[in-house]
Amino acid sequence: MENLGTLLSSLNLQPTKVAIITVITSVLIWWIWSALDWIWFTPKRIEKRLKQQGLKGNSYRLMVGDIRDMVKMIKEAKSKPMDPYSNDIAPRVLPFVVHTIAKYGKSSFMWLGPRPRVFIMEPDKIKEMTTKVYDFQKPDTSPLFKLLASGFANYDGDKWAKHRKIVSPAFNVEKMKMLIPIFCHSCDDMINKLDQVVSSSNGPCELDIWPFVQNVSSDVLARAGFGSSFEEGKRVFQLQKEMISLTMTLFKFAFIPGYRFLPTYTNRRMKAIDLEIRTSLMKIINRRLKAIKAGEPTNNDLLGILLESNYKESEKGNGGGGMSLRDVVDEVKLFYLAGQEANAELLVWTLLLLAKNPEWQAKAREESFQVFGNENPDFEKIGQLKIVSFLFT
Repeated sequence: MENLGTLLSSLNLQPTKVAIITVITSVLIWWIWSALDWIWFTPKRIEKRLKQQGLKGNSYRLMVGDIRDMVKMIKEAKSKPMDPYSNDIAPRVLPFVVHTIAKYGKSSFMWLGPRPRVFIMEPDKIKEMTTKVYDFQKPDTSPLFKLLASGFANYDGDKWAKHRKIVSPAFNVEKMKMLIPIFCHSCDDMINKLDQVVSSSNGPCELDIWPFVQNVSSDVLARAGFGSSFEEGKRVFQLQKEMISLTMTLFKFAFIPGYRFLPTYTNRRMKAIDLEIRTSLMKIINRRLKAIKAGEPTNNDLLGILLESNYKESEKGNGGGGMSLRDVVDEVKLFYLAGQEANAELLVWTLLLLAKNPEWQAKAREESFQVFGNENPDFEKIGQLKIVSFLFT
């Protein structure tokens, strides 16, 4: 202490300056320790506990984890053509996950930067985790993916329960029945466009069905979601498709601390898209809220039903209240993200399987004519489709 006092006296430092230096030094030490704990000590503690519980996986590597190997395997998988007669798509879509499970077994884990991801493959455990929302907490969503979509699928506990209660009325069976004419209308438009392309060609032609399937999926969700505002809804789809592509680009840099704050083109474009989506949705939502408060009907589209349900919950005044407008926007974004790509991919995969198995294609076509004839599908008769239902299970 005498040496320290002598040193400070020799430097002629004022007590205030000493205090400032002490505070800055303490903050720097705290920051360095927190950074080390985040990128090394905490992941290593978690790794030790996972292995104690019988799970296996690669040892944690500073900051990057398994991301570098994952990106490399994805590039290698996509660089090779896929066997058109193979249904084994997992090695192409999730090559690193397949590799890890093959190497370490079903009780295994991988690293996304400093965070592990455990593979849960037993149906009973999956059911338990998805139903006991108060016991199994979801990990914090990366800010990168929060820009893409949030919503009740990412919430826990009371917030999850409240959002689910408000969102559920938009997805009951009676509401789904009302949407079937919308589905038929969008499908008719797609088939007419395909007819035009085929009839304009001289003889047989080869065409890429994927853009048509993507468009019909977007059109269905936009009409069902926004009703008369479906053109505005379609713009949101286009922006989200671009954001998905940008998110995949940024994913390889996710392990770099603070990278999302750098003023790169991709980061700036992500924020601009998010702002445009939120601005567009807020305009639609505010317009529809005014109509609901004025007593006008909801048009039975999903956005109208969601807003009406939220408005009624807000009017109860029971302390819980409804969702904020920001929460409503997040739920609509999640509806878009979860619906568009999943529907399009399921539909195109079904068409591919039918094309590869013409005998089942003939059976499905015959059954459809037997049940519907030349009429559009209706909800009651859809339940009579046995072969078609089997193809989607």
